[in-house]
Amino acid sequence: MASNFLTLNPSKTEFLIVGLPRQLSKLQQPHLQLPNNTFIKPVNSAKNLGIIFDSNLSFDKHISGVSRACYYHIRDLRRIRRTLDFDTAHTIATSLVHSKLDYCNSLYYNLPQSQLKRLQAIQNSLARCVTHTPRSHHITPVLKSLHWLKVEQRIQYKIISLSYSTLQHNSPVYLRRLIDIPTRHTSTRSTSVISLLKPSVKLEAGKRSFSYSAPFLWNSLPTNMRLPSTDGQSACLALSQSAFHKRLKTYLFSYSFPP
Repeated sequence: MASNFLTLNPSKTEFLIVGLPRQLSKLQQPHLQLPNNTFIKPVNSAKNLGIIFDSNLSFDKHISGVSRACYYHIRDLRRIRRTLDFDTAHTIATSLVHSKLDYCNSLYYNLPQSQLKRLQAIQNSLARCVTHTPRSHHITPVLKSLHWLKVEQRIQYKIISLSYSTLQHNSPVYLRRLIDIPTRHTSTRSTSVISLLKPSVKLEAGKRSFSYSAPFLWNSLPTNMRLPSTDGQSACLALSQSAFHKRLKTYLFSYSFPP
């Protein structure tokens, strides 16, 4: 920043240390010293691109913020629901609430079930609003009739979709560097499938990273979704984007609503 004649504004700079509670407890009054001898103390949470990160990456504050925003729109939708037809209500629900639930939802992967249940409660409330379903009725058949994947499967859908785009187009580069295809699977023979190397992690938090979650979820897909391209083009996978995502939703739908 100094070489470009830039400087940090102490009043607008936030300093966040991320780590396990045991690691953070070992730090003795950490601080960031700026060239003008200004000291900045670490904060417990900070917002970046609309996501609230906390020191333990629990996303508790962020999920609380998402809940407030989503329930605000659900209450508004409930007030006018009687004046709307089903298709209009469904469109409003998807654009205003599901868009917030799906924004950067890959960060929720492998969070504790207690956190995922908070997000699932939002979707359940939205489904009841759209379909006029009383609270006393079971919500699973309602979600199934709306063809909505549950929150956990929506998270998996996002990660697998990113993996497909990264493999098929070899971009974005920063994600492509995080996944690796074993040498024995680079053959384009129709009998082979594209699998990814799963790195070893020592800490449970490491299983939330894209470099671990992408191979774990990708290798669990059916073989007919991981067939390599045989046309000799730059594409890595045989299925087109629309065909792949159609099969992906069908595959994850069976996990959201098992027979």
